[in-house]
Amino acid sequence: MLTQITPDTRDLPASDFGRQLLERAGCFLRLSGNVSAPQDYRSLREAYQRAVASGTDFTDEFGLNEIIHSLDTAILLCEGLSPDRVMSLAVILSPLYSAGHLTEDEIVRQWGSDVARLLHGLNKVSELYSRRTAVDNSNFGKLLLTFAEDIRVIIIMIAERTVVMRSINHHPDTEKVMTVASEARYLYAPLAHRLGLYKMKSELEDMSLKYSNRDIYTRIARKLNETKASRDAYIDSFIAPVKEALERQGLKFDIKGRTKSISSIWNKIQKQHNDLEHIYDLFAIRVILDVAPERERSECWLVYSIITDMYQPNPARLKDWLSIPKSNGYESLHITVMGPGGRWVEVQIRSRRMDEIAEKGVAAHWKYKGIKSENNLDAWMNQVREAMENPQGGPLELMKDFKMDLYQEEVFVFTPRGDLFQLPLGATVLDFAFNIHSKIGCTCTGAKINGRTCRINHKLRSGDTVEIITSSNQTPKADWLNFVVTSKARNKIRQSLNERRQRSAELGKEILQRRFKNRKVEADDATITKVIKKLGFKTATDFYCSIAEEAIDPATVMTCLENIDSHQEVAAEVRSAEEFSLQQPTDDDSQANDVLVIGDNIKGVNYRMSKCCNPIYGDKVFGFVSSEGVIKIHREDCPNASNIRLRYPYRVIPVRWSGKNGHQFACTLHVVGHDDIGIVTNISSIINKEKDTSLRSIAIDSHDGLFKGTMTVGVSDIATLGNLIKKIKTVKGVKDVERIL
Repeated sequence: MLTQITPDTRDLPASDFGRQLLERAGCFLRLSGNVSAPQDYRSLREAYQRAVASGTDFTDEFGLNEIIHSLDTAILLCEGLSPDRVMSLAVILSPLYSAGHLTEDEIVRQWGSDVARLLHGLNKVSELYSRRTAVDNSNFGKLLLTFAEDIRVIIIMIAERTVVMRSINHHPDTEKVMTVASEARYLYAPLAHRLGLYKMKSELEDMSLKYSNRDIYTRIARKLNETKASRDAYIDSFIAPVKEALERQGLKFDIKGRTKSISSIWNKIQKQHNDLEHIYDLFAIRVILDVAPERERSECWLVYSIITDMYQPNPARLKDWLSIPKSNGYESLHITVMGPGGRWVEVQIRSRRMDEIAEKGVAAHWKYKGIKSENNLDAWMNQVREAMENPQGGPLELMKDFKMDLYQEEVFVFTPRGDLFQLPLGATVLDFAFNIHSKIGCTCTGAKINGRTCRINHKLRSGDTVEIITSSNQTPKADWLNFVVTSKARNKIRQSLNERRQRSAELGKEILQRRFKNRKVEADDATITKVIKKLGFKTATDFYCSIAEEAIDPATVMTCLENIDSHQEVAAEVRSAEEFSLQQPTDDDSQANDVLVIGDNIKGVNYRMSKCCNPIYGDKVFGFVSSEGVIKIHREDCPNASNIRLRYPYRVIPVRWSGKNGHQFACTLHVVGHDDIGIVTNISSIINKEKDTSLRSIAIDSHDGLFKGTMTVGVSDIATLGNLIKKIKTVKGVKDVERIL
């Protein structure tokens, strides 16, 4: 057995380093005996003796000895994560491999190809850190990609960063300390959370807070220490009757209380806008049952029944991770009850097996084979790889998406066939559609949830049965990005929008080249670039898309091109936004010839109402001459108005309505109110009774006693619309009515 081997000190330096090395080696030897082979220690000792004798400087950027650091990491893995032999060897050999004292062939020959492969992944991470460029640049993507190759690389790096954080307290280089603390907070703590390494996650977050805001950390730690006696007394008073009741049932168990982490308390203080004295749930009680696997659930629910008979439960805070474990394997039953003195207390109920998985996370799966979450873990790793294959929005956006996906809790929904899907909390119908398949997501128009039709932005809840509705005419929209929460959905939407934009740009370029060919004009790329810049476009893609979408006339491009060639300046095209002032028509202007008059019975004028703002008779409007010669009428408060006036001031004309109006205009209203019986009927009745008003369509979505609806009505003018809105607001249960674009 490895535990029977005594470290050989003859060839080690008689120094502080030698003493530390022997201490760490002995500790690692004791902890790793159950996973290592007897020859492993001899091989490691020989490799280290050669490395030390070579005189290589193993000091890292923080002044820490890399050999001692690797042993500390291996010890932490053995103590808290139940590593396998390959992980332990890879960690200890890592500094020797990075320094070139061991080749890949030597490692394969002595320790196996799996150790070599894991060392290769760790070395790639070390190379990224050696550059000391911030993780929020392109290196972040490379780091994630390395992690995605082997989950053991993630586990080792979480342990390694924890050891680093422990070692740099009061380090003189505050900038480096802050960088490491930031990485721990936004990368390694979320990864530890996702893998179920909650103890290590809390330690990383606590140390990150300590280094980034030492005053806050010290104040909370001091306060917790001052209140420890009263807190312990309260825990004892809560536990005593529970312990007695469980013993009467003949259960074998441990029960204990623990104080929540400092970072968790600080988050509560910020979230609740409160001080420490008024944060009551500073601790949790844990009941750990010694029970056979086949009786785990039944005994956990028995404990639940006993505790809730003694203390009033809060049903809204019940978290059942027994029926459906988390994707990282976490199983537990969480309840919140009203303890003595009217204080809410969280109680966690689990078996000994569940507790080990909760403490050691995904690493404990290697001990308990066949656990349900292994497939879910593989699915998560695939999501990481997929995110790296199609990064959209740059490294910062990727980092935001990655952290969001890691920290989200789960909801579980079903297909009509009974298939179970796991999604982040807050996921919508659209997230679910993209989770099934990208094509389904891109063509999704809604869903039937528990038999009821819902929109694509409807948030899903655990237990929902979801049937996706698609249409071949549907395409992704930019506003979809405002409500999807999964990185897969966001990436696919951005990818689809970019592809459509590129196709539009190619069409615009083809249109312009065809016009050049018809006019027998030749223009090189440099000249086109000047035209693009002169017309105020930031990119060529924006320019060509505007041509394809008919926002700019190719004739305008031709004119600009001719002016550039002849070195002439066209005043209308070089005026800046500061120089241009849109003149609003006055009473005198209304009689001038340059004011367009629109309305019923106006002949000989080719104009259309713009669909982006849907003007109705009486709105303040202006006209925009489109590339096809049609005058499009926009409201003064149209979202596109400022852009039109800035970029095409010479194509904007003043407009006024004629004195008569003889037809209806479509207008969309947004209604919010209480979901009372008959409220929709009452609203419809009011609309139908109004003169010159009609109801064209209505869509209602109700949730938790509230309803939100959009309705399209036909009205003759702005005054009629105003009266209609006032009357709808008088309907019992209606909270708000507003016109939307």
